[in-house]
Amino acid sequence: MTLTDVAIRRAKATDKTQRLFDGGGMYLELSPAGGKWWRLKYRFGGKEKRLSLGTYPDTGLADAREKRDAARKLLAGGVDPSEQRKATKAAGNERAANSFEVIAREWHAKQSAKWVDLHASRIMLRLENDIFPWLGSRPIAEISAKDFLSTVNRIVDRGATESAHRVLQNCGQVMRYAIATGRAERNPVADLKGALPAVKQTHHAAIVEPGAIGALLRSIDGYQGSFVTKCALRLAPLLFVRPGELRQAEWAEFDLDAGLWNLPAEKMKMREPHIVPLAPQAVAVLVELKKLTGKGRYVFPSGRGPQRPMSNNAVLSALRRMGYATEEMSGHGFRAMARTVLDEVLHFRPDYIEHQLAHAVKDPNGRAYNRTAHLAERCKMMVGWADYLDGLQAGGTVLPFKNKAG
Repeated sequence: MTLTDVAIRRAKATDKTQRLFDGGGMYLELSPAGGKWWRLKYRFGGKEKRLSLGTYPDTGLADAREKRDAARKLLAGGVDPSEQRKATKAAGNERAANSFEVIAREWHAKQSAKWVDLHASRIMLRLENDIFPWLGSRPIAEISAKDFLSTVNRIVDRGATESAHRVLQNCGQVMRYAIATGRAERNPVADLKGALPAVKQTHHAAIVEPGAIGALLRSIDGYQGSFVTKCALRLAPLLFVRPGELRQAEWAEFDLDAGLWNLPAEKMKMREPHIVPLAPQAVAVLVELKKLTGKGRYVFPSGRGPQRPMSNNAVLSALRRMGYATEEMSGHGFRAMARTVLDEVLHFRPDYIEHQLAHAVKDPNGRAYNRTAHLAERCKMMVGWADYLDGLQAGGTVLPFKNKAG
């Protein structure tokens, strides 16, 4: 039975909280003190939730029903009205609920659960710095291709063409989310294909010539800086993980007896757990380092305190101190080094290499392989790679060979 204004006015407080239901999950809650709150009970993601729709009499029955219907429309579009309200508050209470900023924050909150923290923060900073000041308060359905282009051209004008492409891509993702949730009908960003200047293709600086790799390894061996940083430098070519994964390594993730490093999904770019086999040379470095940092959480703690990992510039700064310029070698360069030499010189199977780089690899049926895929072969590959690096560091002539693991 639905409520009426007369029934609401006649409702009296008792010593217990009362609920007067109106339909569609909405009810009026009467407290023993006499307060009257409109609530909406609903389920989202398998969980029962409640949303406040205002207080009576400030919010009358008709207004409460209108808010209820709007919330249920969001639910039908796959949007949690509580999360949408939080996004609205984060963007500013004066902004319309369908503004670009509100919907972009809502989209970001949903997607960031699948991203590493650094990636998520970078995307939000791009939007906050380069898009929200100009388009944030605009109703998303009214923003045109011309509006997006003039906004991202400000980024191009300051010489950051690659950033302009990235933030425009993010805007397109927000628009697609708005369409999927019923807040827009088309994506004007799709009309801007080819409208921005092309990005000059650049790659992370990397040393891939065997003789130069040997010289780099000898420079690392003679590094005179922090012992923790030196160990990171020694492990970087042996493990060739992403720089952030290396510097945030925790002792609890390592099984030195088994020779394995188990990285949890939340630390990985692809949000999938990953296993790094440890060659004896890598284990030896870790055993040595554990005597110094093993009582703490991080394998490579910050010099400012053991409660956080080393700076993301530590390895890069060490390379510069050793005389390697920006265009010669980077922290990511150890990955390109391994990928190139393992394929072109040591002739390991490309799918083994891609697995070890934690890139997305599909099986013949299009399914993603799990983290243990080809683990035995990858263990052999990592040992062969470490032995090859030892030969280069020693300064000997290391000939290409056809490995037995392919």
